Amino acid sequence: MNALEMIERPHLVERPEMRSGDTVRVHVKVREGDKERIQVYEGMVIGMHRGGSRASVTVRKVSFGQGVERIFPLHSPTVDKIEVIRSAKVRRAKLYFLRELRGKAARMKEKRRTP
Repeated sequence: MNALEMIERPHLVERPEMRSGDTVRVHVKVREGDKERIQVYEGMVIGMHRGGSRASVTVRKVSFGQGVERIFPLHSPTVDKIEVIRSAKVRRAKLYFLRELRGKAARMKEKRRTP
């Protein structure tokens, strides 16, 4: 273990195992003035960037016919929790091709979960 990993270790937060193609529900803390609330963002993971405390995940959803992508730092205090809703069978690490697809063409085949 090098010095950088030793410094990052206390800042890491336990997150569920997820991959590209998973549909996730991200609970984000949003500050509005002096109040704080939880906002839920649900979409498909189209890319992940690993790397200790710098790890991030890109989540894409379609809202009112418009594609919206957000990048969430995995170990940030603004991310309250992440739930994995369903998993899809994909053969790519980055699903950027979904940006050009619309409607039924953008669906992924669901992967069976083993209990």
